[in-house]
Formats: sequence, structure tokens, C-alpha cells
Amino acid sequence: MLVYSSGLDLSTSALRLLRRELTARRRRIGTRWRRLACGRQALMALAHLRCGHTFAQLAAGFGVGLATAHRYVTEAVGALAVLAPTLRQAMAVAARKAFVILDGTLLPIDRIADDRPFYSGKHRKHRKHGMNVQVLTDPFGKLIWASPALAGAVHDIQAARTHGLLDALSTGGIRCWADKAYQGSGPSVRVPFRGRWNKLSAGKKAANRAHAKIRALGEQAMATLKSWRLLRKLRCSTTRISDLVKAVLALELTASA
Repeated sequence: MLVYSSGLDLSTSALRLLRRELTARRRRIGTRWRRLACGRQALMALAHLRCGHTFAQLAAGFGVGLATAHRYVTEAVGALAVLAPTLRQAMAVAARKAFVILDGTLLPIDRIADDRPFYSGKHRKHRKHGMNVQVLTDPFGKLIWASPALAGAVHDIQAARTHGLLDALSTGGIRCWADKAYQGSGPSVRVPFRGRWNKLSAGKKAANRAHAKIRALGEQAMATLKSWRLLRKLRCSTTRISDLVKAVLALELTASA
């Protein structure tokens, strides 16, 4: 019986997906015996991602050693990460949409104040250390793609260029809505008019209001990512964060399929 006291608010499709992938992996590598069955390992990984439970908590809850809990979760995250869509696959999906919405988010990390590469001053009231992740959604705010994580000091437009996202949008002729951080991204990316509100013409104000309503739907995707508590405050090596984001993306796309 697959029971864990954390009370996971996830559909059974996520558990079935991960259990299936872990079963297939064990068969490929010829695993004969494990402390936990694939279903229990899947449940452990989901508790880590969804609830943000530490490896110590998971080890105690599942009756395994700390190192075993770490190894099992890392293995499960890797199995999910390879299922996340590549940029090329995401562009194929985006090409079938009327338009897409692009936005960047900062995933907070546990870093000291002088760790400058990870320090983001994007929002004056919320300056913090974190990792920059670019997110692409459809017109209804449904996730299409999430980028690998870069240091938080990287500006959104620079991150989008680094990932090849802007070139891919331009090559595919895909219309994209984004905020002012992407000013100068090219003809495929539509951004609001710049300038003080009281200096804008009535037409530009109306255009900016309409633009903001469209982009607001993209915020739903950010809320979806942050509903996975682990991503609200990451206390792991920054080299693991890209796989964690991909794992969450794969689970979300499975749940919405």
C-alpha cells in the first residue's frame, strides 16, 4: 500500500508515471533488489518535490538511510528530467498556438549575501539570491517549456538569448508576449511601450493594459511551478536545480495531458 503521511495533493497519474519510469530503469540496469519498491521510491521523490521534505525526513519516514534517500530521490529526478520537452519540441508545440507568453522567474536558493553571481536585484523589494529560469506558456497559461537554470544575476533577456530561445521564436515565426525586460528581443517578441504612465498617449496606455492582461495568464505558470514547495526555497547544489525544474515540468505536463 502506497501511503505517506505528508498528504500529497497530486493526481495518481504522477505516481504512476514515475513508478513506470523507475521500473523500466531498474530493468535496464539489471537491479535485483532494493530497500524500496518502485512505488515507494516514486512516492519518496514526489514527497521531496511537492512538499520540500528534507532527505533526513524522508529517510525517517520511509525507514531507509540518509544516503539511500538521497540516492533514490536523485535517481527519480533524473528519470523524470529526461522526459521534459527540449526547446525544439517546445517550439513545435508553440507553432500550433496563436501566440505564447514568455517570462522569467527567480527560484530562491540558500546562499550567503556576498555570493554575487546568484544575487538578483530584479525586484527592489525582493532582492534575493536565486536561479533564473525562463518559462514559456500557451495563451491560457499552460506550461510549454522551462529553461535550464542560470545564476540569478543573469538578466532575463540575456538568459533567453543564452538558451537560444529568441532565435528559435524568430526562426519559427512564433508570436510572443513578454514584459519590458525583453525590450530589444526582436520582432517576434511583443513588449509594452516604455515610458512614464502619465507621459504615454491614450492609445499606448490602452495597448499596455491589454498587454498586461495577456501576460497575467503567464503568471499562472509561475504559480504552478511554485506550488512545488521545493522550488520555493532550494537548499541543494545549484548544479541540481535544472534537473529539478525539468522533473517538475514533466510531471505537470503529464497531469495536464
